[in-house]
Amino acid sequence: MAEYKLLLPSMGEGVMEATIITWLFNEGDNVKEDDSVVEIATDKVDSDVPTPVSGKIVKILKQKDEVAKVGEAIAILEIEGEGTSSEEVKTETPAATPDTETLKTIEEPLQTVAASNVEFSGDLYLSPLVKSIAQQENISETELKSIKGSGLEGRITKEDILAYVANRGNQPAQQAAPVQAASAPKPAVSSPAATVPVSAGDEIIPMDRMRKIIAENMVKAKHIAPHVTSFIETDVTNVVKWRNKNKAIFEKREGEKLTFMPIFVKAIVKAIQDFPMINVSISGDNIIKKKNINIGMATALPDGNLIVPVIKNADQLSLSGLAKAINDLAYRARNKKLRPEDTQGATYTISNVGSFGNLMGTPIIPQPQVAILAIGAIVKKPAVLETADGDVIAIRNLMFMSHSYDHRVVDGSLGGMMLKHVHDYLENWDLNTEI
Repeated sequence: MAEYKLLLPSMGEGVMEATIITWLFNEGDNVKEDDSVVEIATDKVDSDVPTPVSGKIVKILKQKDEVAKVGEAIAILEIEGEGTSSEEVKTETPAATPDTETLKTIEEPLQTVAASNVEFSGDLYLSPLVKSIAQQENISETELKSIKGSGLEGRITKEDILAYVANRGNQPAQQAAPVQAASAPKPAVSSPAATVPVSAGDEIIPMDRMRKIIAENMVKAKHIAPHVTSFIETDVTNVVKWRNKNKAIFEKREGEKLTFMPIFVKAIVKAIQDFPMINVSISGDNIIKKKNINIGMATALPDGNLIVPVIKNADQLSLSGLAKAINDLAYRARNKKLRPEDTQGATYTISNVGSFGNLMGTPIIPQPQVAILAIGAIVKKPAVLETADGDVIAIRNLMFMSHSYDHRVVDGSLGGMMLKHVHDYLENWDLNTEI
């Protein structure tokens, strides 16, 4: 018999560790290849870790609520084969590499120095990417300790250090002011200033881990971005007719449901291509124009929480490809099968509030994006149509859309024109569009 060390796998760029939520098997249990053996949580998503081999769990190395680093052993399995108890069957875990595009971006507006030999003590945990940026920018350990990290257990994330670099560049020479000095203090959602009275019969429900993350992200988003929301009512009668004509054909051919979402995403992608300055992020005084169009898709979970999986490179997908990608992400989101990288890299987000029967909403912009579109319920209404013979009243399928945007970089003209283009693409949907 031989030993196999089950390692915490790589979970995408910038994700360097995870918290053990629960073990699905106990010591002494036999597991089969591809069995999910443990549930883990990052600051983005909860997911399962499968075992790549069959065997018996002889030792659990990381217990519930403990943190494990990528590449660290979390359990020992006994597997068939020759070897001693000290033998390890190794698996390859891709090493995290610095985001060269990000490093290049921060180099241009700032006067940088050659990479130094700055070393940091062991009690200051930094991911390779954060350490690379710190060394390139000659950020001392004292300065790093002054940065309040927004990551797991207060760890410094890429966004934290880039924000610090942007503010540091605006400070007088030799001055090492922490990022908090340049902005208002971060609200503490877990420790509200007001004490809420509890009456007899009231039930106290502690927030779960994901709800705490959602709460913190929403407060942060409203605190950072001045929100403006524009509204428009859209006639989607052609969209409804086209879907009704094609949904049975598509399901028979692909074994997939054809929802309205891929149509909405297609219209959004076209509008982003018309107005690429909506596909940006802000870093200090710099605007980062994104090359890729990655659409976040707000998804309600069965437990009442919310997660936003990302359709990567949505502009490169056909309608059929979008339908498959959307169905896959939605299914895996609702069944806790998302990988951390599935929730990273969104450059624009859509939220379908109409799925709950709501006509419209004022969505909150997820950081570091600058805009989000909410789609309302499709409702049959009488509407005035202009015809060659004059105006007539007809029954049409109408829908409200709400576009929230960050007024720091998106003015009413850009936010409004972007929304109008989505509206136009949907109203003029070609009934002969191929799927």
